[in-house]
Amino acid sequence: MKITSICLLAAVVSLPLTAPLAKAEAQSGIASVYSTESGSRTASGARLNPGALTAAHRSLPFGSKVKVTNRRNGRSVVVTVNDRGPFVRGRIIDVTPAGAAALGFSGLTQVTVERE
Repeated sequence: MKITSICLLAAVVSLPLTAPLAKAEAQSGIASVYSTESGSRTASGARLNPGALTAAHRSLPFGSKVKVTNRRNGRSVVVTVNDRGPFVRGRIIDVTPAGAAALGFSGLTQVTVERE
């Protein structure tokens, strides 16, 4: 019984935080605005540019284009994934301040994310 429990726990712990987003799928959840205080480089090695339309996603490959739609006002923007995160439960994407401005929010908002 203990061995089975340990194996099951190991399998659960190794699961990704979010399932990869297939081309035709969409994710819904909370988007947040990037903190520019976290450093000058992204996980992909690119320089963090608050004015660029880029984002952080937990599992999509770097360079992926995603359409982010603000569910509260219907505004959309296409961003490029170049970083990992967000690492706060319930959030699915971090966008740069420029992305948040294009979507018409500051702080947090409900969004849908679709792979382009």
